[in-house]
Amino acid sequence: MTTPPGQPPYPGDPQGYPQQYYGQQPPPMVFPQPQPQWEAPEPATGGTGLKPVVIMRSVLILAAVVGVVTVLVGLLFIGSNPEEYDLSDGRSDLPMQAQPPVPNNGGQALFEAPASVPPPLPPIQPAPPMQPSTPQRLIVKKLGINAPIRSVGTAKDGTIQVPPADNPNLVGWYRYGPTAGQAGPAVMLGHKDTRTRSAVFSRLHELRNGDQIEVQRQDGTVAVFTVGGVEQADKRTFPTERVYGPQANAQLHLITCGGTYNRTTGHYTDNVIVYATMTGSHRAGRS
Repeated sequence: MTTPPGQPPYPGDPQGYPQQYYGQQPPPMVFPQPQPQWEAPEPATGGTGLKPVVIMRSVLILAAVVGVVTVLVGLLFIGSNPEEYDLSDGRSDLPMQAQPPVPNNGGQALFEAPASVPPPLPPIQPAPPMQPSTPQRLIVKKLGINAPIRSVGTAKDGTIQVPPADNPNLVGWYRYGPTAGQAGPAVMLGHKDTRTRSAVFSRLHELRNGDQIEVQRQDGTVAVFTVGGVEQADKRTFPTERVYGPQANAQLHLITCGGTYNRTTGHYTDNVIVYATMTGSHRAGRS
């Protein structure tokens, strides 16, 4: 049992101290006789002269060296033929069923970082970008979204146009940026609500890291994106570089309104931004 910190050790056994003898002779002291020691026989002088232990040690060292060389040769052989052994360099297509499992992060906090920080990435390896193709439909099964996409440009004040409010299920794609699946951030916008009802992105803030988004493209392919994070940013400090800046991977950034509704200006105070990275693709009509 460990002595508690700051406490003195318990006293030891006081036995062993010599006794004093008064008025009598001390008993005679008896010393034990030394026992004969066993001595190993001398090794034979014939043959190699090596002890069995030395021979066994040499055999084990040689076996270990042979094993290491065998492993290294095998790795070199596999590395020279990655396709034969179903290995990839990170640039080949990665179907979604081949991805590692995504943890359940339903209670995670919203992404929050300075505007200069890159977009958050999902815990899944990105898929190689595809050739440009106009996006046609946005599908988010978790939120029940299956919406057509229309291209939008810029307004007179330089901001991105938003889809017309008379079609609350319409998503706008910023046509001066990359298409969904192309290298870089494809930016899409949608209304949170209208004066009379909720709109296509009313539940966008519910997405979390690991959720999936699909974009059907004009070339007959479907780009599959995995959410890396969701951010709520004040419109006065909108993270322009993070949303529109160049990226090596194919990304999808969804934007809608959030925060508090200002009745004086008729606008919400914040933006909700979803950052997703393409992690797979397939032909339309199958998943």
